[in-house]
Amino acid sequence: MPRKPNLLLLMADQLNPRALRPYGNPIAHTPHIDALAAGGVVFDAAYCASPLCAPSRYSFMAGQLPSAIGAYDNAAEFAADVPTFAHYLRRAGYHTVLSGKMHFCGPDALHGFEERLTPDIYPADFGWTPDWTRFEHRPSWYHSLDSVLKAGPCVRSNQLDYDEEVVFTSRRKLYDVARAAEPRPFCMVVSLTHPHDPYNITRPYWDLYANVDIPPPRVGAELAPPDPHSRRLRHVCGLDLDQPTPEQVYNARRAYYGAVSFVDAQIGALLATLEETRLADDTIVLLLGDHGEMLGERGLWYKMSFFEDASRIPLIVHAPRRFAPRRVAAAVSLVDILPTLLDLAGEPPAQAAPLAGASLLPHLTGDGGHDRVDGEYLAEGAIAPMFMIREGRYKFVHCPADPDQLYDLLADPEELRNLATAPEHAARCAEYRRQIEARVSIPTLHAQVLASQRRRHFVYESLRQGRRTAWDYTPPRDGAEEYIRNHLDLEVMEAMARFPRG
Repeated sequence: MPRKPNLLLLMADQLNPRALRPYGNPIAHTPHIDALAAGGVVFDAAYCASPLCAPSRYSFMAGQLPSAIGAYDNAAEFAADVPTFAHYLRRAGYHTVLSGKMHFCGPDALHGFEERLTPDIYPADFGWTPDWTRFEHRPSWYHSLDSVLKAGPCVRSNQLDYDEEVVFTSRRKLYDVARAAEPRPFCMVVSLTHPHDPYNITRPYWDLYANVDIPPPRVGAELAPPDPHSRRLRHVCGLDLDQPTPEQVYNARRAYYGAVSFVDAQIGALLATLEETRLADDTIVLLLGDHGEMLGERGLWYKMSFFEDASRIPLIVHAPRRFAPRRVAAAVSLVDILPTLLDLAGEPPAQAAPLAGASLLPHLTGDGGHDRVDGEYLAEGAIAPMFMIREGRYKFVHCPADPDQLYDLLADPEELRNLATAPEHAARCAEYRRQIEARVSIPTLHAQVLASQRRRHFVYESLRQGRRTAWDYTPPRDGAEEYIRNHLDLEVMEAMARFPRG
């Protein structure tokens, strides 16, 4: 029986594909990502299921939409009984490993991973729960314009500390895999927090873009048709409390590009380790993001909307021995990753829970495949559930609190002309609304979100009283089993640790 392929998933946080050379950006310095794209299958219309960190990642892990698993926002608990691709692959004999950010909230910090190599960069409690009943209140813990106003080079940041730990532990684990006497196939997720704001990066990466003509946002705030959700986002992020200068906008975009190049360098180090350990030929590499980044487009920053810059992600599958390089124009989603991984591993389809996604294997082999994405947003800036459908050339956005939006992305890639009120598109919009309402009861979901917010606010305030027991994960270490110890003969120990064996 042939050995199952290794699976290495490289995730970057808040990575807009428009900031990458394989997606048409001429100024990006990303040689390692460029190489993955040149030898891989590049998806040109991949999307997250929800444009926010935790809901997107839960959906990615579970292959289900946020409403189905309670993944409402960045402080929603990811229930331990939700099957993830880590559960499926571990059950199939894979060594499942996570290094880096996954933003799990609640007492289960593993969700099917056999090993977790680092803590998370974000808290696992309910402290970041939004409150739709107090929309006028701006949470002190949420995004602000400060990241833009103070953008520029730095010597150090907690995100640099974190990502360097993530890459170090991941590379060491790859060496451990190579040195193992009887290695199992692995599924390793390496999840970096860059290029997520704040927009600062060290001098070497900042200087990569010295004297580079970094263009301003394509669509300024004055050119973007106003919509209610964008106005709410401006409020919740405090974007109207100050006005960035053109220089500050330039600095934020330059630092973001520098952070993208930092991510590329970390990917290069991981790919080099795959080669050094002789694992590269047996490893399928997936590069993806959790959501995009507005980066000043339409006067907006960060994510939290269904505009292309916030909801579209890079997705590259690199396995040149299995799949010929190609580009895929069809719309696909992070919820498609779970069934895809099962197909790549030669496992039967998922049975433990219904899936919202479909395998990308037909796309990878050039044998057709689906062209449909459903998205949901239930977090900050919203006051009611929001839904998105991307199908073919059209994107439809529906929220019971707002007017519908329909964009023809082929004719209007900047989403400047809302076609939802055009008579010739009335039937299309009605059909999309019918599809959403057939899938989920919007009033029921709205009530569930509000009830969840109330419960979590109560629990969080209660657990702050008296002795605090955190849910945050600390990786276990056993010093008695590391490096040189006297429970094994020295020659045996040194031979086990050396790669390749002497």
